[in-house]
Amino acid sequence: MATTQHTQHGADPSGLIHGYLFGADGRGQPLDAHGAAAWLAGGDAASFAWLHFDGAHHAARQWLRSHVELPEAFMETLHEAWRSTRIEQVDGGVIAVVNDVVYDLNDDYSMQVATLWMAINTQAGRRYLVSLRNQPLRAVEALRQAVDSGQTFAGPLGLLVHLLGDQADVLGRIRHRVAGEVDDIEDRFLDDQIPDRGHLGRLRRDLVRMQRLLAPEPGALFRLLGSSMDGVADDDIAGLRRSTEEFSLALRDLAGLQERIKLLQEEVGALTTDRMNKSIFVLTAVAVVALPINITAGLLGMNVGGIPFGRLAQGFWVVVAGLVLVTALAAWLLLRKRYD
Repeated sequence: MATTQHTQHGADPSGLIHGYLFGADGRGQPLDAHGAAAWLAGGDAASFAWLHFDGAHHAARQWLRSHVELPEAFMETLHEAWRSTRIEQVDGGVIAVVNDVVYDLNDDYSMQVATLWMAINTQAGRRYLVSLRNQPLRAVEALRQAVDSGQTFAGPLGLLVHLLGDQADVLGRIRHRVAGEVDDIEDRFLDDQIPDRGHLGRLRRDLVRMQRLLAPEPGALFRLLGSSMDGVADDDIAGLRRSTEEFSLALRDLAGLQERIKLLQEEVGALTTDRMNKSIFVLTAVAVVALPINITAGLLGMNVGGIPFGRLAQGFWVVVAGLVLVTALAAWLLLRKRYD
């Protein structure tokens, strides 16, 4: 059987990025497009294959239509605009749409989501996992490294279990990092440092988006666990069960983080409004206190006859004393209203 050494990036003329053929011992050996076509035509009950394609390559889907009997539902998922996670049993196998989340707290909290489409056949004699992606995925690279390092897999569903487990680990790390960031924001807020509401909004938006993309996974995994499939090892079922529990816990924690950020936004809004009200009160108080002085200065500055105290030697001090009394009374009334 023809094999070839694959490269980490790029695809061959058929769109195949890399392929592996797993023998009875569960270890993968590199497999090129010609070897994959020969194996798919002949079949082997003791082995299974993983074929990973570049979905953006024009020849990839044509090669798959020519050599692999993929479920129609799988081909439909490739054209869906909304790429939420989807895992379900179809025609004796499994189709899955898995989202790989890359979240960089140092890059303005930007979140990038890459999608992986998978078709898994668990029927004896032709077991395979076919995967397509349009963008490089960190989870796929981690799986490829695991295969290259000699890790064994009992069947194609075990590859999916590895992907989901790796994704759950990444989601857990994201959850811990975001929780630590929210803790720091809360500590600074308690020290009377107002955080950026836009920063909180972007953080909450990304968490909502992440939860919306990953929320279907626990339910889909539960349905898959409840179904019966041939050729599935007990270790794969146990791995799916662990992934279900990890995703359920992660999504619950994400919901809690969203609620904490929402409360922080409300507190920041209330504090900002309170400070604005105080500033407006100070400006109003200054204007009110200065009003008698401005009015008196305007009246006494008119060059007309009959100005009071104009011929009184102490007239200036009489006016000043009156202004002081009126200003003090206005300030007292304002302060008493503020305290009330």
